[in-house]
Amino acid sequence: MCYKITDMSNTRSKLIEAEGIAIQLFKAVEERGLIIPGKSEKQLNTEIFELANELFGIEKYWHKRIVRCGANTLQPYREDPPNLVIQQDDILFFDFGPIIEDWEADLGRTYVLGADPQKHKIKNDIEAAWHQARDWFNTQTSITGAEFYNYVVNLTHQYGWTYGIEIAGHLIGEFPHERLEPGNYSLYVHAENHNDMFLPDKNGTKREWILEFHFIDPEQQIGAFFEQLLA
Repeated sequence: MCYKITDMSNTRSKLIEAEGIAIQLFKAVEERGLIIPGKSEKQLNTEIFELANELFGIEKYWHKRIVRCGANTLQPYREDPPNLVIQQDDILFFDFGPIIEDWEADLGRTYVLGADPQKHKIKNDIEAAWHQARDWFNTQTSITGAEFYNYVVNLTHQYGWTYGIEIAGHLIGEFPHERLEPGNYSLYVHAENHNDMFLPDKNGTKREWILEFHFIDPEQQIGAFFEQLLA
């Protein structure tokens, strides 16, 4: 089947609806029991791709699809670590950017197999911290990407973890959105973006942002990831 965006009233509503499909996809992965020990990251990645096509007709993604488990959960987006196999008491995360009727989603979630308390803690903490940061951002009327990035890093430390990537979010929109070029930090939540995140784009349209968190613990060799629309 091919899913159709039904709410065409404004950009944010279209992005929220596209993200809702991505959330349904991740739930379907869980419900079908696809996250199991003994399966490689690459195999699970392929199965999610096939399921997205089966359920929603999704074939295009605006960035590389990521499934990472074990020590690979320490690795930031730009890396391409070796293909690992999911273990009995493992931690893993997804980062997928499906395109639905030319509208982009960007969703990241962490999953834990087994009862390891630290793995469950980092998963729960990153979700709580993400929502705390979202709520704080929504009280602002002017803030630079650098200020928000520093807030996210400090919040990570308050939860007792290390922040794992050099950004905490980026623009999102109709595919293709404003080009995210390496070295051009004005479109990222980044320590060197000194532009106000509330400024409109070159067409005078309100920008929409993705907020992404990556918590890591290098000593325990675990990481967690959480990402979705800053709305």
